[in-house]
Amino acid sequence: MPTESKKVIYIPQGSINQIIAHLQEKKFNLTKLDSYLLRLIGAPQSGWIDIGVTQSTRADFLYKLTTAKAPLVDITLIPGETTYIFLNELSFSLELERSKLEQEYNLQSNVIEGAFVPNTYKFPKGITEKELIRILLENSKRQMESLSMKIFGSYNETKWFQYVAIASVIQKESANTQEMPLVSSVIYNRIKKGMKLQMDGTLNYGKFSHIKITSKRIQEDASIYNTYKYSGVPSAPVCNVSFDAIRAAIFPAKTNYLYFMKSKNGTHDFSCNYSTHLLNIKHATK
Repeated sequence: MPTESKKVIYIPQGSINQIIAHLQEKKFNLTKLDSYLLRLIGAPQSGWIDIGVTQSTRADFLYKLTTAKAPLVDITLIPGETTYIFLNELSFSLELERSKLEQEYNLQSNVIEGAFVPNTYKFPKGITEKELIRILLENSKRQMESLSMKIFGSYNETKWFQYVAIASVIQKESANTQEMPLVSSVIYNRIKKGMKLQMDGTLNYGKFSHIKITSKRIQEDASIYNTYKYSGVPSAPVCNVSFDAIRAAIFPAKTNYLYFMKSKNGTHDFSCNYSTHLLNIKHATK
């Protein structure tokens, strides 16, 4: 009987029996007899396998498990990038349908933004939109759970993504990782005093990730991300964040800073009062 499969499948490391068991779990119509046949043909290769067709003879399928390899594409998600832009990159690099990627993300993710951990990923051309999103979300969730366990001793998704939302503002506003705890302290200090955050970076959400923020945009944007109009941190993350930003959100520096302004060298000048902040603006715009 022919064996039906996806064109590209993933083979984990392990013994032949473990690999056959894994494929059976993935609904491949294989039996114990195939374990014996595979031993005669050769050892299966771990990693992504390009079968090339969706239906093949049993012998061809087993043979390709030992010989085929799928060409991998490196795709990097940088800290601070939005899911909208990342899906564009995935679609272009892996020749996938952008609409299907977004559809799968909405179906599989519990949050509208911030579910991916920035990293360089390797994926084969031929992977499906559904499988790609599943792997990215599962991989990211494992990493987030691991960090949460180290810090809190448990993982609570709702609580965790509250920190991710704060971290996303920190990520968008900080010039480097050293500044992150300071930016975090400004966020907490302004909220404590009942001040709006009034941070441009929160408006770099979705498709606006790399758009310069103007006064007109601030006036017209009615989204949850407009921290000039609405108090507090946006209820959803602005972007995908690094673990440095999450740590800064959980452990802000102890300061009295309420303002910061980008200096000519690209870093920020932090201040506790508005008069000093105005001087920093003057120095930066000279």
